[in-house]
Amino acid sequence: MANRMDKLNKRKNYKDFFPDVKERLNMNINLTQNFTAMVTGHGKTNSYLYRFKITRAPTCPCGNSDQNIDHLIFEC
Repeated sequence: MANRMDKLNKRKNYKDFFPDVKERLNMNINLTQNFTAMVTGHGKTNSYLYRFKITRAPTCPCGNSDQNIDHLIFEC
């Protein structure tokens, strides 16, 4: 069940940035490794690294929330 939820969350994250495929195709975006990692939910955030026991905690250095893509873009 958790694996299925992870897949749904990744799709949701990408759709948040690009809700319409036709609109996305008209955009001139420099697709880099870091950009792709961020919009697919695989960016090197504390929250992502914590899942693999690479960091000790998922929290952001600001201390307000877990450090994930949405937090970095919209809050931090």
